[in-house]
Amino acid sequence: MGSPLQPKTRVAFVLIDGLGDVSLPRLGFKTPLQAAKVPNLDAIASAGVNGLMDPVEVGLGCGSDTAHLSLLGYDPRVYYRGRGAFESMGAGLAMSPGDIAFKSNFATLDEKTGIVTSRRADRHFEEEGPVLCAALDGMKLPSFPQYEVRVRYATEHRCGVVVKGPRLSGNISGTDPLKDNRLLLQVEALDDTDEARHTAVVVNELSKEMSKILISHPLNAKRVAEGKNVANVVLLRGCGIRLEVPPFEKRHGLWPCMVAPTKIIAGLGLSLAIDILDAPGATGDYRTLLTSKATAIAKALSAPLQSCPSAFVPGEDENKPGRSDGYDFGFLHIKAIDDAGHDKASILKVKGLEAVDRAIGQLARLLWEAESTGKFRYFLCVTGDHSTPVEYGDHSFETVPFAMCRLKDFVSAVGGESIILGTSLDPFPLPATEVHDDLTDDVGIEQERSKQLQAYNGDSVCEFNEIAAARGCLGRFPGGEMMGIIKKFLKLDA
Repeated sequence: MGSPLQPKTRVAFVLIDGLGDVSLPRLGFKTPLQAAKVPNLDAIASAGVNGLMDPVEVGLGCGSDTAHLSLLGYDPRVYYRGRGAFESMGAGLAMSPGDIAFKSNFATLDEKTGIVTSRRADRHFEEEGPVLCAALDGMKLPSFPQYEVRVRYATEHRCGVVVKGPRLSGNISGTDPLKDNRLLLQVEALDDTDEARHTAVVVNELSKEMSKILISHPLNAKRVAEGKNVANVVLLRGCGIRLEVPPFEKRHGLWPCMVAPTKIIAGLGLSLAIDILDAPGATGDYRTLLTSKATAIAKALSAPLQSCPSAFVPGEDENKPGRSDGYDFGFLHIKAIDDAGHDKASILKVKGLEAVDRAIGQLARLLWEAESTGKFRYFLCVTGDHSTPVEYGDHSFETVPFAMCRLKDFVSAVGGESIILGTSLDPFPLPATEVHDDLTDDVGIEQERSKQLQAYNGDSVCEFNEIAAARGCLGRFPGGEMMGIIKKFLKLDA
């Protein structure tokens, strides 16, 4: 966007996975976002417009995949075809029409009872996961030799599984019991077609044959000797087929890129023809390097002034060049906050949000340096895809805050150019997963700080959280309207 005589208009969009939460007594009856010290997020709220967003619709607790589809302007009621294709494509497995795919877990099965004792064999599976995936990749089904099975490691305990062959249907159930200490499920057809019934038989055999390979693998014998859970079953979840949808650029008129080490989000991006950027050290879990993510997005949005980072299909060996003229819409996905919610770790979620805020400050500095050349005009936008309250340990239906502002107004809100240019660009780790410190003093400081905040521009909101956003001028809106709001904000400023 932008003519040779005008600055190019570009959007840095930050999506904090699992952002929303509920008030917690431990945090002084605040949400983790209220309790966290997040001056940069507050500055975005203060500098722009705010609202509360239902990612898909009011009262729906949704998954990240359906939420992301909705936010990016693709109604999941129309386009959603199961999350398995997203995970598998994000892991680097090519899919063709007629293939089916699963978002899968390495898990622990009691072979005598058939009970899944742990749905996650181990969260830290980065070294062993690829080894087991290699043992499963290309496996043959004795009763169905005509089918090809591909398996690729994703992140943590997860992998992607693709089955290729004739007469396959995505309309089947999975094997995941969804909770620990429940029986491994049998796959069933979800409609009355011959294809669905046939596919259920094929996938049930796939599940059994995978377990046979895993049980006999020497890596599992080693895990038993070390007192660890064995990874002797693959839970096949979310059977899906590849989406056939209009590309993001055609739908919105913005050239998009994405930094998303989380494979399911990367796969969704690829399904929408969004370029996936490489960000060294970005892992999609607690050990991720947020500075690397911020740097990759900033470079992509400031090209051709800076060299644009390469785009890639995860899992392939060779990168392809990024768009030489840069991108208009840079999507930065941050997963660790959602993990903290699932792990019921309130202090970790607070500290994680503070780390995210620090990375947003780094992103803003890099973009301001580019805008100062006169060649670009940037906008910052931040929101979540759903709530993951630490009280529940799972996705819920609460709204999430949304804020958007011009970068130049953000710079004024934080105190001026000297403040933003003084932001350190040194890499930093996320807080340790065993954080146990008390936030009593921090909450008191936050209460005092909140009294001093003032709205700089836009509406009267001066804090970024679930409560303050309710006063925003955007009101409450469904996620399917988000891209329209972003594009209208850009036009109003043109």
